[in-house]
Amino acid sequence: MNKVASPKQESGFKKNFAAFTIPILVITGILIYKFVLGNPSNFEGNDSNNHPVAEGVQHVLGLIYKGGFIVPILLSLVLMSITFSIERFLTIGKAQGKGSAEQFVRRVMGHLNTNNTDAAIAECDKQQGSVANIVRSALTKYKAMETAEGMDKDQKILAIQKEIEEATTLELPMLEKNLVIIATMASVSTLIALLGTVIGMIKAFSALGTGGAPDSVGLANGISEALINTALGIGNSAVAIIMYNVFTTKIDKITFTIDEAGYSIIQTFAEKHSK
Repeated sequence: MNKVASPKQESGFKKNFAAFTIPILVITGILIYKFVLGNPSNFEGNDSNNHPVAEGVQHVLGLIYKGGFIVPILLSLVLMSITFSIERFLTIGKAQGKGSAEQFVRRVMGHLNTNNTDAAIAECDKQQGSVANIVRSALTKYKAMETAEGMDKDQKILAIQKEIEEATTLELPMLEKNLVIIATMASVSTLIALLGTVIGMIKAFSALGTGGAPDSVGLANGISEALINTALGIGNSAVAIIMYNVFTTKIDKITFTIDEAGYSIIQTFAEKHSK
């Protein structure tokens, strides 16, 4: 009996993708902050303690650097959102298979309606992906039930239905894997940005409470730090929320296609086999 691939059959890298990737992205965020944003050429007098240069890309880079130690953390979160969004996009795209899943289901049902189960299975091999894996598993059981003895019609239908459920249970977790990380980015980015905002405002108010004339430079730096962290955090949170919703919508569509295909296969078997 052909079975869909179990998650246990994944390579070690795929199973531990997040564990490998997250530390690398954290280190990358710190390196970008230190060597790209903190490049001396981004600041007046080639000194990172001075103001950023007056204009251009270097001004923007220097300005972000002034956001303080929260910036490399936020940069790491931005890199995580981008990396895991790309990873999910590729995985879910592969799960959909080659070409339209809806047309694939129609072709399979067309073969079943002409009692050509082997051609329907061949369509699964051409399509590939999670939908095709589940349908292939169902069709293999369908073919076995056509010649099975000692079972009545209801038992055969139940066996096909169980096969579809088992195959779906194996495939769907792979589609949802790492989505929790993207969802976490949506909330954690905002909270860390808020922390950076609070730290920046503390510095700004400290510049006002010097006892004498307000430290205008300290006040400006504190407010700038607060706003930079806010912008980075909210921006990353917005992107993470959008990507999470995009991927969950795609997964729901795949799930609906699987349910539709399973229902059609069972109904076809029920119509064509009286016992």
